[in-house]
Amino acid sequence: MSEQITPFAIHVSQAELDDLQARLARTRFAPAVPGDSWDYGTPESYLRDMVERWQSFDWRAVEERVNAFPGFVTDIDGQRIHFLHVRSKHEDATPLILAHTYPGSILDFLDVIGPLVDPEAHGGKAEDAFHVVVPSMPGFGWSTPVVETGWTMKRVAEAYDVLMRRLGYASYGIHGSDGGAMIGRELAVLQPEGFLGAHVLHLFSFPSGDPSEFEGFGPKEYAALEHMQWFQSVGGYNSMNGTRPQTVAAGLADSPVAVLAYSELFENFGNGTSLVRPEQVLAQATFYWLTNTYGSAARYHFEEQRSGAEPVVSQGRIGVAVFKDDFQTIRSLAERDNANIQHWSEFPRGGHFAAMEVPEDVVSDLRVFFA
Repeated sequence: MSEQITPFAIHVSQAELDDLQARLARTRFAPAVPGDSWDYGTPESYLRDMVERWQSFDWRAVEERVNAFPGFVTDIDGQRIHFLHVRSKHEDATPLILAHTYPGSILDFLDVIGPLVDPEAHGGKAEDAFHVVVPSMPGFGWSTPVVETGWTMKRVAEAYDVLMRRLGYASYGIHGSDGGAMIGRELAVLQPEGFLGAHVLHLFSFPSGDPSEFEGFGPKEYAALEHMQWFQSVGGYNSMNGTRPQTVAAGLADSPVAVLAYSELFENFGNGTSLVRPEQVLAQATFYWLTNTYGSAARYHFEEQRSGAEPVVSQGRIGVAVFKDDFQTIRSLAERDNANIQHWSEFPRGGHFAAMEVPEDVVSDLRVFFA
């Protein structure tokens, strides 16, 4: 297999953009539930407002912003991988993977790349510099088409290690949220040579059923458990993606408004805490629509549930940043499953998409962890 790395810039045809606008103009909205709240899912009033915004949304500006960073594609494990690779002017900068969320993409990190690569221009010091690699997971964006099934977070972690070696890095770290955090933990489990650590926004450690795990719990931990229960009550997409991803894909491939509605995690299911701006939501929805990748992205839930992997305690170096309105990692449970947590920070604002919501806090925490 070729190890060639080929420059790649994003440019969708005007015909594709025109088709998107034509579909938006023909949108047939579902009848609103009385009261039109978020209790039943994405409200009609929200979608009508966002579709109106979408009809004047400037995708070309997003393309231009992404293409301002060097982009490339390469084949790893039989799969095309698209990535941004932005080197700092400081040769001894720390190599860092930025691993995106679901339902996010490489667009998650547009506000943090500059401060990481050029810290002196953003309130930092030369020793804070990073060389940044931002890959699209197989099935997301232009890391497509997916040529076979079986892509789990562990397999993605292994592919990312190959990518960093191919780029000439003998050591590196990783930052991730959501799926990206799972990939980060998988790398911490693998501990490849030169691994500098995983900085994650979540460690998905849950109670095992052993009553002794609750002995040290206080109000903070019980509030975190309540948040987990709330998330399960609204996160129906987890069940759909984990059981019938291709059924979901059929609707998402045919309707841009379905893509927008299914992306309700960007709005934290309407609980009023999300700091993601409407134009950021629309950029992500357009990204998924133009690449027709919501279906392939959804398969990770299916593949993970059927991987047969046994639980393992991570021995790799990990740092955790917990944001106020996001999944609340419970430290005692995280330490049960991860033996080498060396950094823990908590922030008073921000949520699941912290790199978009409070990018300055993500950058500052990365500087501390990888110092």
